[in-house]
Amino acid sequence: MAVTLDDIRAASECLEGEIVRTPLLSAPKLSDVTGAGVYVKLENLQVTNSFKDRGAFVKLVSLDEQEKSRGVIAMSAGNHAQAVAYHARRLGIPATIVMPETTPFTKVERTRAHGAEIVLSGETLVESQARVMEIMAERSLTLVHPYDDDRIIAGQGTIALEMLAAEPDLDILVIPIGGGGLISGNAIAAKALKPSIRIVGVETELYPSMYHAVRGEPSKCGGSTLAEGIAVKNVTERTIGYCREFVDEIRLVDESRLEQAVNAFLTHQRVVVEGAGAAGLAAVLDDPDAFKGRKVGLIVCGGNIDQRILASIIYRELGREQRIVSLRIEIDDRPGILGRISTLLGKMGANILEVWHRRMFLEVPAKRADLEVMIETRDAQHAEDIIREIESQGFVIEVLDAPAGRAAPRLHASH
Repeated sequence: MAVTLDDIRAASECLEGEIVRTPLLSAPKLSDVTGAGVYVKLENLQVTNSFKDRGAFVKLVSLDEQEKSRGVIAMSAGNHAQAVAYHARRLGIPATIVMPETTPFTKVERTRAHGAEIVLSGETLVESQARVMEIMAERSLTLVHPYDDDRIIAGQGTIALEMLAAEPDLDILVIPIGGGGLISGNAIAAKALKPSIRIVGVETELYPSMYHAVRGEPSKCGGSTLAEGIAVKNVTERTIGYCREFVDEIRLVDESRLEQAVNAFLTHQRVVVEGAGAAGLAAVLDDPDAFKGRKVGLIVCGGNIDQRILASIIYRELGREQRIVSLRIEIDDRPGILGRISTLLGKMGANILEVWHRRMFLEVPAKRADLEVMIETRDAQHAEDIIREIESQGFVIEVLDAPAGRAAPRLHASH
């Protein structure tokens, strides 16, 4: 293995005063939710809002003067692109970033704002890589790889140094895995400092590349994931080797757990986290018994989440918790019924968010109508109480937008 604790300590010295020394905070509310003693390392507070600042700076500062003058090139659709662009400008190094043509406009502009030349090429990162090779050959640029580089890995490993310095009694580190650079560096550092510590990696179920690679198995990756920052199809022998040597376990999490974890960080910690940054908490939420009673360190590796996606997650989690419930109520089409129902909802303490009065659907009898009401409740029990009270008044109710995985039941009142 090429990277050692001394390399990571040297990287830490290199980073002194150059990046944010992010806090490791105790998270009592997340601890209550999970049953573990949770500590969170807030790498989303870096200038580019991700841990990528560390490895990018260590790699760039290591270049000789000729390499710096020629410039560097990187391939990324997100956090790595911004980190390389930002620190290259600080160090006076020309930077070219190749991004897929499908990269969201805001990410392209954010990277360009750091002074990098942007080249849009290909539909995916795999297709972009071909263009990277062409430009490297044409201009003799130095590649700054997002994870297949020992200096990048050493830079990322400085996180564990800081975590264990702040909280030496941590029992477990739960670390997201994309290409494997983050977990490799931190596993090397943590195991060297504290051999008894357990290292748990986390991937999304849609991109289980490292999970299968360490087992020597083929992996099928693909699909749209909230954790696009760790949606990596092709891991390399370098990081596979580090993971085999230093990582105790790799867990897979589904999309609903990632959504739940993003929402939990926002609700309980008041921290905005992207899907990849929430992967560690998602794994703990998915199997709390495996972490119960242990001191668990989570790396919040990034906070670059689209506002629209964040809003959608908040709304979906309110639906799962039945704090927002949509009801379809079959009513007689005559004056006073709507007022009767709204008065009943008000007495029960429900807040009416939206109302739709539907008469023209063919399945609705001519003298009847469907009233759809979206209400805000205190919790699932409050929602159930409201439904039963409306039933008791002789109405037929269908619950819409049931929690994921459960069909919305048709509730019939007894007359």
